[in-house]
Amino acid sequence: MHALLKISRLIDGMSRFIGRWVIWLILASTLISAVNAIVRKAFNYSSNAFLEMQWYLFAASFLLAAGFTLLNNEHVRIDVVVGRFSKRTQTWIDVFGFVVFLMPVCATIIYLGTPFFLQALRSGEISTNAGGLILWPVYALIPLGFGLLMLQGFSELIKRLAFLQGLIDDPTLKPVAKTAEEELAEAIRLAAEQKKN
Repeated sequence: MHALLKISRLIDGMSRFIGRWVIWLILASTLISAVNAIVRKAFNYSSNAFLEMQWYLFAASFLLAAGFTLLNNEHVRIDVVVGRFSKRTQTWIDVFGFVVFLMPVCATIIYLGTPFFLQALRSGEISTNAGGLILWPVYALIPLGFGLLMLQGFSELIKRLAFLQGLIDDPTLKPVAKTAEEELAEAIRLAAEQKKN
């Protein structure tokens, strides 16, 4: 189990690294949207390539960061019933969910998405919109994103099993820290106080 925990830490590190960098795709998408709007209004010119690039970047941020979201236990959960169970029972439910649902769904989407991507790569498929972009890069995100999610699911499964064996603390507990919003509000408050002084 200790060797598996080392693998889990490597996967977690990779997911953190990807999550930190993928966030910039949202900024890039926003900037492309703003530039597209300005160019369209100022020069009466636009291209579907700008719009499609925004879609590509959003798809990349969503798919590539799915594992990071799972790592941080930020995926949507409905704990109305499960929240009443003991921590061990909740962990067993997680194990069941990873093995019966998450892993098979990820494997199926990778299996079905890879030929879809390869066909687009071989054919050089281009969007049917005027000025559209090539499609294989966005199709590649499907197996890649679900592959990363599956890896993180494997890491989470290892951690849940290690927790059940008493080898590690509860992997679902988050360290008590300020949220990004709380940190921003604190920085604004401090800046306002410094201006007064």
